[in-house]
Amino acid sequence: MKSPDEVLREGELEKRSDSLFQLWKKKRGVLTSDRLSLFPASPRARPKELRFHSILKVDCVERTGKYVYFTIVTTDHKEIDFRCAGESCWNAAIALALIDFQNRRALQDFRSRQERTAPAAPAEDAVAAAAAAPSEPSEPSRPSPQPKPRTP
Repeated sequence: MKSPDEVLREGELEKRSDSLFQLWKKKRGVLTSDRLSLFPASPRARPKELRFHSILKVDCVERTGKYVYFTIVTTDHKEIDFRCAGESCWNAAIALALIDFQNRRALQDFRSRQERTAPAAPAEDAVAAAAAAPSEPSEPSRPSPQPKPRTP
């Protein structure tokens, strides 16, 4: 299993700014198994982190001669536009890391549900077995008297 800090991919991609002119800004991207960190050009600025638990999907892939354009959709339905060089395939790397994260999370949820229901199962089996077994009367049963055969 990969550690959360293990770097899966590192390189350059561009993010469309939220400003009026929507300029493309170069970022250094670092993809790990649980997030995408975007480092700005200035070394003192903090990186923006997109954690996979807040990402729904990677969407809207479009290829042109030079770039691949794609959108990351967050859980609050915000869309963040990116582009990268055509041969870099950042969109595929992010999509695969997101699927891996979602699969690991689904397995953890499934296992935790099983652990919560597992201790209750033996008690339920005992109750079901008691209900299925015939109840014993409080007094020991006596054989019923047999009728005597009639002789003519």
